[in-house]
Amino acid sequence: MFKAIRIAALVAAASVAPFVGAAEEIIFGISASKGSLQQRAAAEFTSRVNKELAGKVEVKLFDSSQIGKDKELMQKLKLGTVHIALPSSIMSSISDQFALFDLPFLVADRNHLARIEEKVFWPQVAPTVEDDGYKVLAVWENGIRHISNNVRPIDTPADLAGVKIRTPKSKWRVIMFETWGSNPTPMSFSEVFVGLQTGVIDGQENPYTNISAAKLNEVQKYLSVTGHVYSPAYPTMGKATYDKLDPAVRDVLVKTARDVALWARDQGAADDKRLENELVEKGMMRNVANRKAFVDASKPIYDKFAEEISGGQAMIDQALSLAN
Repeated sequence: MFKAIRIAALVAAASVAPFVGAAEEIIFGISASKGSLQQRAAAEFTSRVNKELAGKVEVKLFDSSQIGKDKELMQKLKLGTVHIALPSSIMSSISDQFALFDLPFLVADRNHLARIEEKVFWPQVAPTVEDDGYKVLAVWENGIRHISNNVRPIDTPADLAGVKIRTPKSKWRVIMFETWGSNPTPMSFSEVFVGLQTGVIDGQENPYTNISAAKLNEVQKYLSVTGHVYSPAYPTMGKATYDKLDPAVRDVLVKTARDVALWARDQGAADDKRLENELVEKGMMRNVANRKAFVDASKPIYDKFAEEISGGQAMIDQALSLAN
């Protein structure tokens, strides 16, 4: 099993240092804010593992980019100074196949997502990051994404013209918003609130849980219900660390991660309507976008994916066939 890790001057230095203790520590670093579904799922996983492996292993969770943003955390996974991270859209910058989930309106609902996970994700997508040094444990929920901004309500893609929309650092999310006519601006999520507050960006796109947890309603006027992407989050280890684990510990981590995936989907479904209403109550102006207009405008994105990604068209066809 790998050596334990102690956080050294965590908040000030955001660094980790090797430490050997009585029980081995697993450092779990995430960028998601407290209260978001990703953070709550990570906390649920941490609690369950610590109960199951008490006295053998202790998972220590650090949220809100305390020990690094997503890109840094992915590097630390390979170094072994962080043991688990929770990347989402950034995974498509490591493996093009993960961009399947960046295709707009691909996932019909959470039941459809479960079938895509079983038939497409595990056999065809997850293994593609192993040569890069990563091991995906499960598919958790980031959520169903919607657009907010300070310029105007977004009803059709034409309303995005000239609007500076923050996107994750995902090539395919940038392509999506360029195709729809906006001015996409890739940015770390931890920088979004200030970016909106200062006018560096006009808007952003995220699930309600992230909008609410980061208090983006305080710096955003319009909430446009687009549901354009269902984005998963992936509890992920460095493969070298994973391979060195005691198999009994590894089995508990994997089983718990996959059990929490089901818990997170139930939580996400329950959160959707509640948080939408709360954001409106806190002052955001809500409209439901014209879904057909967005779907019609998205065909070039599918065409580009099929052309550029090895096996892309087959993955699209298979994923869509699982909708019913």
